[in-house]
Amino acid sequence: MQRLKDKIDHSRLPAHIAIIMDGNGRWAKEKGQDRLFGHYHGVESVRDVVEGCAELGVKYLTLYAFSTENWHRPVNEVSGLMELLVQTIRKETETLNKNNIRLHVIGDLSKMPQNAIDELNESIAITGKNTGLNLVMALSYSSRWELLNAVKKVAQDVQQKKLDPETINENTFHQYLCTANFPDPELMIRTSGEYRISNFLLYQSAYAELYFTDVLWPDFRKENLYEAILDFQSRERRFGKTSEQVMV
Repeated sequence: MQRLKDKIDHSRLPAHIAIIMDGNGRWAKEKGQDRLFGHYHGVESVRDVVEGCAELGVKYLTLYAFSTENWHRPVNEVSGLMELLVQTIRKETETLNKNNIRLHVIGDLSKMPQNAIDELNESIAITGKNTGLNLVMALSYSSRWELLNAVKKVAQDVQQKKLDPETINENTFHQYLCTANFPDPELMIRTSGEYRISNFLLYQSAYAELYFTDVLWPDFRKENLYEAILDFQSRERRFGKTSEQVMV
């Protein structure tokens, strides 16, 4: 039987895949454990998916690791997540570097604990010259925060005469977003059976293909990634045009 990976058309890979990693808490609850147990096991899925994307030649992978809304979770869970983040970055940076993977971070880092910021900055510096997969971690991120922040910056530049309002277009606005240096995601995956995108890359995902799976994040592996990519490759992407126009 042909492996899923072998069915993938490498000439039609999504350049940018974004993933909402959902279901850690439910996965842990099913096993009679606390939520942090699920988060710790979710790291294995991150490792597997990052490796899978790097092997295929995907250029950008953005993972929704912690939203601005997640700060409202119980204190012990938030503290545990921050500790897990620091441990994971410290442990995985050498592997990222060996595999030519470059780390980026988007989000409101002003809310992050200083030790987490220090670990992230060190990893970003160590991997900064790598030319393979760009791994983008969305931390303390939400689209509404990002868009509001972008509008404020635009208003400031207009007020300071650095920007003419008449010249503002989509390309101009894109430069004020956290993702200014990245292409928009072509494929967005959400795990755990939820059918929403939860304040994640709302502007950038205007034409992303959405893929929902019932698999809980700690169970998500390369094979599930391949299934999502194959589903993506089976779709006709028209961007407002007709099928006949796309075929030309």
